[in-house]
Amino acid sequence: MASCSEESATATEEEPTESLASQKREARLRKFRELHFKRNEARKLNHQEVVEEDKRLKLPSNWEAKKARLEWELAVDQKKKDCAARGEDYDRVKLLEITADDAERWERKKKKKNPDTGFAGYAEAQLRQYQRLTKQIKPDMESYERQREESGEDFYPTSNSLIHGTHVPTKEGIDRMVEDVEKQIEKRAKYSRRRAYNDDADIDYINERNAKFNKKAERFYGKYTAEIKQNLERGTAV
Repeated sequence: MASCSEESATATEEEPTESLASQKREARLRKFRELHFKRNEARKLNHQEVVEEDKRLKLPSNWEAKKARLEWELAVDQKKKDCAARGEDYDRVKLLEITADDAERWERKKKKKNPDTGFAGYAEAQLRQYQRLTKQIKPDMESYERQREESGEDFYPTSNSLIHGTHVPTKEGIDRMVEDVEKQIEKRAKYSRRRAYNDDADIDYINERNAKFNKKAERFYGKYTAEIKQNLERGTAV
C-alpha cells in the first residue's frame, strides 16, 4: 500500500512538470512562427522597395518636376471646367484667390528682374537694342492714315509693286533718329572699360598665380599684418 501511494505521488508531481515543458515548447514554437512571418513580410516589403527604386532610377532626372507640372495642369484644367460649368470667368476667379501679399511680392520680383545680363554676343546685344528702340516708338496714326490714302493699293505691296525708294521721311522722324544717335554716342563716351590691374598699386608678385595668392592672404590676414608691413616700409621694424 505504501509503494502504491508513493508511485501515485510521483506521477502527480511529473504531470505538472510535463505540462510546463509543453507550454514552454508551444511558446517557443509560436515565437518562432511569428519571427518567420515577420521575416517573410520584411523580405516582401524589401523586394517592393527595390522594385520601386529601380523604377525611379530608370525615370528621367527631371521626372519629379514634370510630374508636379502635369498635376498642376490637370488641376488648372479641372478648375477651368468647373468655372465654365458655373458660368464664371476663370481668370477672374484665379485673381480672387491671390492674396494681397502674394500679389505685392510678385510685383516686387518683376521690378527687380533685370533682363540685361551683360554682353553675351553681338546678336543678343543687337536684339536688346532693337527691343529698346521699338518700346520707344510712339506710332502716329494720323500720318499712317494719310500715307495709306496717298499710296492707295500700293500701301500693301505685292511682288508686282514698284514703290521701293519712293518713301521720304518726315523732318520729325529725322530729328528723332538724330536725337537717338546722339544719346548712343553720349552713352558710349561715358562707358569705361574695367581694367584687370591697377597701375598705381604696388607690385608685390612675380606672376599671375602669386598675385592671386597675395590677394587671398591680404583679404584674410591684411588687418593683422598692416602694422608690420608699415614698419618694414619705414625701416623701423624691430
